[in-house]
Amino acid sequence: MWPLYAAGFTTAFGAHGIAANLGGGSEDAVTSLLVLGGLLALYDGAEVLLKPVFGTLADRVGARPVLLGGLVAFAAASALYAVADQAAWLWAARLGQGAAASAFSPAASALVARLNPTAGQGRAFGTYGFHKSLGYTLGPLLGGVLVWAGGLRLLFVVLAGLGAVVAVWALVAVPHVPPLPRARQTVLDLARRLADPVFLVPTAALAGATAALSVGVGFLPVSGSAAGLGTVATGAAVSVLAACAAVVQPRAGRALDAGRLTVRTGLVAGLLLAAVGLGCATLPGLAGVLPAAALIGVGTGLITPLGFAALASSTPRERMGQTMGAAELGRELGDAGGPLLVAGVAAAASLTYGFGALAVLLACGPLVAVAAGVRRRGATGPG
Repeated sequence: MWPLYAAGFTTAFGAHGIAANLGGGSEDAVTSLLVLGGLLALYDGAEVLLKPVFGTLADRVGARPVLLGGLVAFAAASALYAVADQAAWLWAARLGQGAAASAFSPAASALVARLNPTAGQGRAFGTYGFHKSLGYTLGPLLGGVLVWAGGLRLLFVVLAGLGAVVAVWALVAVPHVPPLPRARQTVLDLARRLADPVFLVPTAALAGATAALSVGVGFLPVSGSAAGLGTVATGAAVSVLAACAAVVQPRAGRALDAGRLTVRTGLVAGLLLAAVGLGCATLPGLAGVLPAAALIGVGTGLITPLGFAALASSTPRERMGQTMGAAELGRELGDAGGPLLVAGVAAAASLTYGFGALAVLLACGPLVAVAAGVRRRGATGPG
């Protein structure tokens, strides 16, 4: 399991270590909020298009080869900007990193589900989420230090090395998990399965949580910079978000396995906490950044393991890659759409209104979840 945790750390560190430092004052930082939103969305836009494809491929050829190929491609894309060291190549490198992550991220999630029994999947996904949150935590902080020391180029050098090391580790340690025989599935069957509330509601909650997380990591540094905080200070402040998520996720997963927490309760509470956190982000200065980071982190920490465990327990094992890829698609729609929404509203009005718009959107999520009647983990979805 450890190489899978490392893969989760890699995608989180790569995505948010860069994202948190694009608008935080480095020499490579962008000056337009719309351009910042575009760069934040580019990584995730590639994942939106490719994660379902690679998830289905993992079911057909096995998740391990897809995991290994994605990690190697991530290292190569990171090396591209490290070697070129030109601003124009930043876009290409981020696109390549996103395409690579779209392969190894759903493959890693599918392997977590396949290698753990159903009764322990809450804890397994909580631990996996914990290590991703470590990447989110160290990304803004360590990324800020690396950017301060050597610019974005040094950060990309570190990411290239990280991807290569994890790829070798996974090659040596991750066991072969053969693909399972699959019954024939029509497009209509797939549409019915993805439209069922047992899939749709947890995925929508994951999308909302990821939107809040991406906006927090990408735009809270902008608020911090406006308050006079430096690159390292803003990275440390935003790392509070991921640290809170890291602490909450394993506990939420264990509570789900023990029956002390239901999927619906956790998802509703998580969305409301994230919405309140975004509301706090509308406050000026450090008084807004710190509580916003903490509340968004706790909210996403509740939602992530519960959502994935619910999906894994209701999915036929031979379709695990496809489900995880589709769920990751929902997350990436939130990851790309959140920054674009906030950036668009900020360009028309101000960043405060951008935070507020996403807060209102997330606050509506619990109403949808309650209306849909999210089933407890263990319910059987259509196959």
